[in-house]
Amino acid sequence: MKRRDFIKSSAILAAAVELPAIAGASERMATADPMPKQAKAGNQKLIDTPPALQNYAETSMGITFGVTDMANGFVTYGLKPDLSDGITVKCGGYRVTRIDDKVMQVRLTGLQPNTTYYYRIGADHISYQGGYKMKILGTEVDEKIYSFTTAGKKAKSHFCVMNDTHVNWGSFGPTIDKIVELNPSCAIWNGDALNNDESMDVLKSVFLAPKIAKSDYASALPLLLAPGNHEERGIESRNLENIWMFRQPEERSSRDWDLGRNFAVRMGDIALIGLDTAEDKLDTNVKLAGLFTSEPYRVAQTAWLEDALRQPEIASAPYLVAFCHIPLFDPNPKSNPGDLYPNDTHPDYHSDYAAWQRTCAKMWSPLLNKAKCQLLITAHEHIYRYDAPNADRNWAQIVGGGPSMKGEHGVFPTVVEGKVEEGQLLIRVHNIYSGKIEAEHTFKPRKRR
Repeated sequence: MKRRDFIKSSAILAAAVELPAIAGASERMATADPMPKQAKAGNQKLIDTPPALQNYAETSMGITFGVTDMANGFVTYGLKPDLSDGITVKCGGYRVTRIDDKVMQVRLTGLQPNTTYYYRIGADHISYQGGYKMKILGTEVDEKIYSFTTAGKKAKSHFCVMNDTHVNWGSFGPTIDKIVELNPSCAIWNGDALNNDESMDVLKSVFLAPKIAKSDYASALPLLLAPGNHEERGIESRNLENIWMFRQPEERSSRDWDLGRNFAVRMGDIALIGLDTAEDKLDTNVKLAGLFTSEPYRVAQTAWLEDALRQPEIASAPYLVAFCHIPLFDPNPKSNPGDLYPNDTHPDYHSDYAAWQRTCAKMWSPLLNKAKCQLLITAHEHIYRYDAPNADRNWAQIVGGGPSMKGEHGVFPTVVEGKVEEGQLLIRVHNIYSGKIEAEHTFKPRKRR
């Protein structure tokens, strides 16, 4: 199925050990009460989705879950499985807690690397009629205790990548089944989880309550997001951090305030770098009405990338793998490179959207080359492809498959698995349609800097 035809049809579907004391950045709002008293207000369940672990990192973790009414959420976490040592952290930052009727987000910081924590979610049901006319009607607590393990140099060197899922539950379910079976340290969602971001209800159904058997998969599997061009579209795309949280301000430099979705994470012997290629059309394209600023966003990420690659934990990793949604190379001379100012159309190219991002490649590829990046994993084209290194770039590129279960000519969903085994990085490309391994590639350690 052609990429554009699939997106159009799926859019219709989408509409229908004793350790140091635990410390969190939000400890200013923390209490030592591990299990608040249960007091539901009415019969409606307040918490309506399982928790989802977001922005996997060495010393922090994000936890997001859905609610049905005005609420303030919280997470109780600790090192003991029964949470007898639990600390409760409310959602929100300084000054006030967050009150919302759709989504609760709590960012735990000050954690220990490569450490397993246990946690439980809960929410206070809020009646709000004004600044001094508010009260807690009751508290709902999910009695299930979940767990997660942070990243770090001693973490298991094992990741999985999914991409271009486009709210296709028929292929998303088997994709998640495969990832859960492989049991990696984290999974990277390499863009186009959505079609268009027009409502928070749709975003909740994708990120928090997918219509699949393992709908609670993200409660134990930490995720990282490298957004795709479809995460840029729709009114809610301007508030994407309300469903997929940014890192806390103290986790980013002031210069990189707006780069909350980029990531540089050390996971065992692998350094993971996440970039956002943004929209696949020029900001000048008439369809975008002058309301997109992808170009300066990409430029800002270049400075971030240069600094991220210098971080000691990243520079010292034997393996460097980068992720972005739109490819940074295409072997087909007819593929639109995304920089055809002032228009996206040209008689030499076969599409009016970028099949690859030459602008990003010019800025980012020299930095990845200098850092001796071995592999870039991308998406966008809905057809699996492997591009070997060449004279201009020392990194290989894997393009993940799309959501269609057609199964011919590279048109099938993929899970790209990376794992350090016997002193090498082994990449397996799992074909979700056939259930077989489509390809294997190995990479030797890069020379330490």
